[in-house]
Amino acid sequence: MAEIITRRRFLSQTAGLAALTAVWSGCRSGSSPNARYPNIILIMADDLGYGDLGCYGCTDIRTPAVDSLATQGVRFTNFYANAPSCTPTRTALLTGRYQHRVGGLECALGIGNVGRYDDAIRLRQTNDLGLPVDETTIARILKDAGYATAICGKWHLGYEPKFSPNNHGFDHAFYAIGGGMDYFHHVEPPPSNMYALYLNGKPVKRKGYFTDLMTDEAIGFMEQQSENMPFFLYVPFTAPHSPYQGPCDFRPQALPEDSDLWNQSKGPRHIYFAMVERMDRCIGKILRKLEDQNSQDNTLVIFMSDNGASRSGSNLPLSGFKGNLFEGGIRVPCVVKWPGVLREGMVSNQPCITMDFSRSIVRSAGAKPPKNRSFDGIDILQAIETNQPVQKRTLFWRARRGQRTRKAVRDGSLKYIRLQEGNDVNEYFFDLEQDPAEENNLFGERREDVRKLKILLDDWEEKVKHKR
Repeated sequence: MAEIITRRRFLSQTAGLAALTAVWSGCRSGSSPNARYPNIILIMADDLGYGDLGCYGCTDIRTPAVDSLATQGVRFTNFYANAPSCTPTRTALLTGRYQHRVGGLECALGIGNVGRYDDAIRLRQTNDLGLPVDETTIARILKDAGYATAICGKWHLGYEPKFSPNNHGFDHAFYAIGGGMDYFHHVEPPPSNMYALYLNGKPVKRKGYFTDLMTDEAIGFMEQQSENMPFFLYVPFTAPHSPYQGPCDFRPQALPEDSDLWNQSKGPRHIYFAMVERMDRCIGKILRKLEDQNSQDNTLVIFMSDNGASRSGSNLPLSGFKGNLFEGGIRVPCVVKWPGVLREGMVSNQPCITMDFSRSIVRSAGAKPPKNRSFDGIDILQAIETNQPVQKRTLFWRARRGQRTRKAVRDGSLKYIRLQEGNDVNEYFFDLEQDPAEENNLFGERREDVRKLKILLDDWEEKVKHKR
């Protein structure tokens, strides 16, 4: 039976954590008595497109909170998701490594705990489809370094109890367990109809719109923190992922199976607007709570999307959508604010990827990864802090689902894409500096460049191959 938790009970449950935080001195060995590492708030939107924010040129959706982060911090124009779908990007974010190093997580977990390609299907048969505990997360690293840790939002990294956020270093976890659920009734779509709202590993009943509920939970966690202990708060929204339900769209019953609102490509634009604007309003509440606590100057705030928008959103001026490896499927918005460290109003053209921030977060917290678990990305914030010139990057992608495999590599401004479904293969080559919208396929004209990028891709695949 699902557990019903009131706000008063939540506060009483976290009182023990608050008491523990009071004994932490606020500094580490070797630091000055007044030194204190920053609070870190990591916010992730779900299926938000490159063209869906005011600070990226959107004129019909109001996003003042996220826009303020860009004004007061850094806006990235060449930021990529590790994957064109949910689960793999979140795997890379929490581990700081290419998701391919973990078995079965190259594709989003299907509703109701379904594996969607051969390796994922194999793991599901033994109840092993999810992020293993031996894959050290940044939450675990920060917890071990003295941080209070919480997730309030979407998990999507395993349905089995052994994969719960609490087993991955989160002290407090309020989350949607899977990929998508009714925003009001908190059940997954039919025929599963699985109840999907959890608190610390157990189903929990709450009334309300999930975007609001997770925000209230995040603020409740912030209110319980000691001034002497930094916190890491991971806030992965489900918005604007389907089902398409705005905050005023409550119905007495959960959405039926035949509702187009479950369809990721058929979301009415006005509802999509309302979902994004409500998410932005909730981000504003979190930022105001920082101000109320007078901790905004010692808090690193990171906002990003997990992949590009579906056809219900906008990835303009890029081509492609969620699920594919054209720019619109993987190049996404990202803004960062860190007062006193990052200059206001900066725009960075440095190519970077989700897992780069994992490395930055750990370094910013004064922590270190395990000796045998090195990060795959760069410390992107250190590069910005020290005003380094734009570096050439080589970034890789591989996404699998069913009989379909999509691969891509970007080396400097050159990009190669290979799409295979069964025996059908399509290949593309673009120069993004000249053609960011990928309108001119140069595959037949740049054979030598294609050959070089294929070699890079093959070498990378061998390097990140999952060892069973």
